[in-house]
Amino acid sequence: MPLPEFWTLIPAAGIGARMRADRPKQYLKIAGRTLLEHTLDCFLGHPQLKGVVVCLADEDPYWPMLPCAADPRIQRAMGGCERADSVFNGLQHLLEQGASVDDWVLVHDAARPNLARSDLDQLLAELAEDPIGGLLAVPARDTLKRADAQERVKATVDRSVIWQAYTPQMFRLGLLQRSLADARVAGVAITDESSALEWAGYAPRLIEGRADNLKITRPEDLAWLAQCWAGR
Repeated sequence: MPLPEFWTLIPAAGIGARMRADRPKQYLKIAGRTLLEHTLDCFLGHPQLKGVVVCLADEDPYWPMLPCAADPRIQRAMGGCERADSVFNGLQHLLEQGASVDDWVLVHDAARPNLARSDLDQLLAELAEDPIGGLLAVPARDTLKRADAQERVKATVDRSVIWQAYTPQMFRLGLLQRSLADARVAGVAITDESSALEWAGYAPRLIEGRADNLKITRPEDLAWLAQCWAGR
């Protein structure tokens, strides 16, 4: 069965304060290019890609300087204060440009540049006929502790039922847009796209992916990735 066509949506309006850098983390460089450029490469080479929407801060001075900003496959949309706001804006942009509510949309973190093509293809293949959609994730490997307010161990969590959510997260455009809109009206905090679907009463499917599909959050993450790529 052929893989389904899809849109990619990259929320990239955040500042990544934990990196303690002079610019948003998606514009930090590794191997001579920004994290965002590497992230986009994960999708731009895929034959089933319909297009990409990058959601950016209004006065982002870095994006226009990137060569990929002129790529006709990439559209720019307005970012929001929170991730969910950026994703909602990106979905609205796609609808305004003629995308169908039944189109698949893959939402991916701007600072997650190590997505393997095999993981992307597996996600597309596994969810192609799924009525809800789902996300890449990794089962918890370490012993997990629940803490109290004093940061003392309150309990040990059963790790067999715990997964770490990654991206891409793959849902139908209309279903995701409605779920985000309803959560916004209800004042519900949405941390990722799956949580919006969960709040709406759906159970997204978990697709096991590679653990090295790391989101760059702290300086040591960037150093780790640089070392890994240097060894290729």
